[in-house]
Amino acid sequence: MIVDSAAGRGVRTSRAALIIGLATVLLLLADIPFDALTPHFAGAAEAVPFLPFACVGCVVARSQPRNVIGWLLIGVGLAMGIAYAAGPYAVLAFRDGHPGLPLARIASVLTASWALLLALLPLPILLFPEGRLPSPRWRWPLRVYLALAALVFVVSIAGDIPALYDRTVHVDTLGELAKPTSAGFGEGGVPAAALFFLAYAALSLSFIGRQVLGFRRASGDHREQLKWLLSGAILAVAGAIATVTLSHASSPPVSALGALGYLAVGALPAALGVGVLRYRLYDIDRLISRTVSYAILTGLLAGTFIAVVALTTDVLPLSSRVGVAASTLVAAALFNPLRVRVQRIVDRRFNRARYDADATVAAFTAQLRDAVEIDAIRAGLLEAVNRAVEPTHASLWIMP
Repeated sequence: MIVDSAAGRGVRTSRAALIIGLATVLLLLADIPFDALTPHFAGAAEAVPFLPFACVGCVVARSQPRNVIGWLLIGVGLAMGIAYAAGPYAVLAFRDGHPGLPLARIASVLTASWALLLALLPLPILLFPEGRLPSPRWRWPLRVYLALAALVFVVSIAGDIPALYDRTVHVDTLGELAKPTSAGFGEGGVPAAALFFLAYAALSLSFIGRQVLGFRRASGDHREQLKWLLSGAILAVAGAIATVTLSHASSPPVSALGALGYLAVGALPAALGVGVLRYRLYDIDRLISRTVSYAILTGLLAGTFIAVVALTTDVLPLSSRVGVAASTLVAAALFNPLRVRVQRIVDRRFNRARYDADATVAAFTAQLRDAVEIDAIRAGLLEAVNRAVEPTHASLWIMP
């Protein structure tokens, strides 16, 4: 009877995860056209990078309901979905001349739910992969972190509470109540805010540092899980930096690159989901090697292209069209040789298994040229297969 009760609770929890997750996904999808159709809202389509949080959270929470990481990812998506729904609604009411919209004042307060992102996002990193603290000594840092997160959320909400009772409401382009920068922090608002963010940053970095230090001691599946986590975190941070630095550039290609960086934030929940569920876990070495090699290859080809254009247009008396054409031909000619060489160098460092397998096959091929006895060929082939593929059993039958 106890087993049946536990199984029933598991089924109900799994269904709840599916319902909440799908509702969050639908809310984020609905935010995209709603944000774009609100002319004075400054955050149009910014809900897109948070769709992976809701989707991955739904999958993880449904398959492992007791793992809090899935619920935290859903919480991140839900918080940002509410913020990006309430923001344009408040802008539509108080900036576009429709103050009579129902629940408009509450929407202005709910725009502060973005603060939950700061509170929830570092927690899956600390609790990865089992969804619990690594040791009891992390209890106090977690309590301090949660207290700080609760403080910033209360302060953010408190700054928008006057929207509920003020006779006239003025909101900014994000739908939040227009207020001084130091609102909610008193006269020492800026120092207090700086102190909070320093403490928040220190604790968040300690969560990341815990995983980085643990990677050096980890082995087996746990090491592969940490590879996924760290790779996704690095890609997400790089995407966020690219967004901040490039999205407002005047050049369309550069601004498009910034937009792609914004989408790269979704690499973090994707990596968390793969690590927790252990789905295709050992593909990480191949993925890392391909990412690094093509990043290096892109940089080399771009540098070559720019150098040849500069050489042909500034040094040689050729037109810009001829320089661009010559640069394109040089880059195309160098692509495959550079790709092979860069991939071999990167595999030696990041995908050692494939590099060793290729070396084993190459050694067997060289040995095969001088082999004349069938038994020697058979033994050499089996040895190469065992070293390259590492099967549980291998046999060879040679027909006369």
